[in-house]
Amino acid sequence: MSRLRRTIRQTLTIARRDLIATVFTPIFLLFLFAPLITGSFGAVGGLGAATVAQGSADKARVIAIVPAALARPIAEADTRLRAAFRRDEDAPPGLTTLRPTGDAQAQARAAFRAKEYDAVAVLYGPLASPHILAAARGGRAADYLTLLAQETLAAQALGGRLPVVAPIRTSVERAASSQGGRRQSAFFASLGIFFLTLLLASQVIGTMAEERNNKVIEILAAAVPLESVFLGKLLGMFGVAVLFIAFWGTVLSQLGAMASPGFAAALHELTPAVGGPVFALLFAAYFATAFLLLGSVFLGIGAQATTMREIQLLSLPVTLTQVGMFGLAVAAEAHPGSWFQTAVELFPLSSSFAMAGHAASSPALAPHVAALAWQLLWVTISITLGARAFRRGVLQSGSARWWRRRPASN
Repeated sequence: MSRLRRTIRQTLTIARRDLIATVFTPIFLLFLFAPLITGSFGAVGGLGAATVAQGSADKARVIAIVPAALARPIAEADTRLRAAFRRDEDAPPGLTTLRPTGDAQAQARAAFRAKEYDAVAVLYGPLASPHILAAARGGRAADYLTLLAQETLAAQALGGRLPVVAPIRTSVERAASSQGGRRQSAFFASLGIFFLTLLLASQVIGTMAEERNNKVIEILAAAVPLESVFLGKLLGMFGVAVLFIAFWGTVLSQLGAMASPGFAAALHELTPAVGGPVFALLFAAYFATAFLLLGSVFLGIGAQATTMREIQLLSLPVTLTQVGMFGLAVAAEAHPGSWFQTAVELFPLSSSFAMAGHAASSPALAPHVAALAWQLLWVTISITLGARAFRRGVLQSGSARWWRRRPASN
């Protein structure tokens, strides 16, 4: 058996060992359903916050202090303007009309102290030149009261009624995705790789430290080259990540099949520039390279740590760096063709995030071949450096420096 085949066989043996040891445990089920558990807690918290916000929104009001003769016209104008807002859009607070009693300015200020509603903005005075009082966050409501006054005056100028317009609407599908859709798909591509690597690649850091404490790593290092051990562990955890993505990808695809036509149309706007099938392949490739590169860094860090406290302290800078790389990739998409985008695409730790966004926003395929080769080169370098650092720093079996070598005796 040649040396290359023996190395590949040893690497795959380590990968299969780690994959089976991780998947066939009860903890893997907890890991698999971690997004559901986290999402459930988030949904409960979000539901409570939404309930509080909805209660506050129900009491919010815009107030119009107008004579009795204007109460009905301004209410009709309010109905016409609100027809432009859909249920899922943030419409202005409901309108409450009050009749003026004495000092209109004092009455307007007193409306903010009322207990039966929460006044956001109050209008008083003649509609042609009204006075509007706005609360701290009532700027938008004040603008709405201005439009309401204009609408009411326009209706009065036309005899109390505005002309009815009956538009003929026709739905049009784009032949290609819009520039805005490409920008959004680029952002979601970078976000997807960032989220998956942040969730999955960090699991690698504890594997080496655990086996180091159990003295298993010394047995493996005696039988298999350390580079094969490192690569095998990375491939094993990558197999775990593929199972995780396959499971949740299947679940989300079934949920997507039941989505509304409006949601499907919104997804159509996110069509990547290279096309759906090609983008799926590139996304998988960039996720693989990002996982292997970050995983090799985490593996090298875990190999140097002896306790969970050390692992947490050492992994924090890598995680923060990963967040920074995602921020750089998103910022680079806002400057296409610039030196900044090129630098972010060339930097190894941010290359996968940036190139995934590049695939969504640009139809060119040639840069991706070079980018994938560049990233695989850095994966190899990272694995080699991690193995050498473990061999020298932990196993104390590295070769001596050339300046420390003693001359051979005669």
